[in-house]
Amino acid sequence: MSRPTEFDPVAAAKRLLRTAPLGALATLRDDTSNPFCSLVNIGTLPDGSPILLISRLAVHTRNIAADKRVSLLLSEQAAPDPLAAPRISLTGLAEQLTAPDAVATARRRYLAAHPSAELFVNFTDFSFHRIAVESVHLVGGFGRIFDLPGTKVLTDVSDAGTLLAAEEGAVAHMNDDHRDTMGLYASVLFGASAADWRCSGLDPEGMDMRNENGGVLRVDFPHRVVTPEALRRSLKDLADHARALRSKPN
Repeated sequence: MSRPTEFDPVAAAKRLLRTAPLGALATLRDDTSNPFCSLVNIGTLPDGSPILLISRLAVHTRNIAADKRVSLLLSEQAAPDPLAAPRISLTGLAEQLTAPDAVATARRRYLAAHPSAELFVNFTDFSFHRIAVESVHLVGGFGRIFDLPGTKVLTDVSDAGTLLAAEEGAVAHMNDDHRDTMGLYASVLFGASAADWRCSGLDPEGMDMRNENGGVLRVDFPHRVVTPEALRRSLKDLADHARALRSKPN
């Protein structure tokens, strides 16, 4: 008899951060200080910090301008029983990105996750905000409740400068030349249906993939990677592993 796999709260929280395409954003109203909740699309920076593309005309943006404290609820998408599915409530400070390099990274990664935002990303009233995560409350199912510091859930990128510098080119290379490999990852490693899977982001701990139907997958690397060379080896090892699994008799 096989033993149940031990639940890993940090891994569960990290996965939700990377795969939830939208969430409920809670802010404090600038006029009354009452709680205010709104639905927002989510992207992530390489370290996993959530990024928002929001208009200054929106109530939540005005609230953030007056008080940066926010909470963001993320949950597993399309779960049969939403209250039994993993979910996280994170708290932190929402800060507008202004440095050109930071805005460029946020724009690229956000649009990879939400291509339809191309329609309004250049509107002058929209700007990117990063949520600096301070703490995470995870409900992983019945009896699985954990409080985690933000540092546990975010990805350390302090030693991954060369990888981050190469990320944009590596994402383009995967999408231009290795779409079949991403389909292999999706079908064999996750049992996902056939679709046009594309890479939307790379970081030291894994690769994010999305398809035209709104599907999202997170491919975890067997080992942390911080250079383009290590990234190539990890992606090749994953592809070899998937091919080996595919060739096994049922």
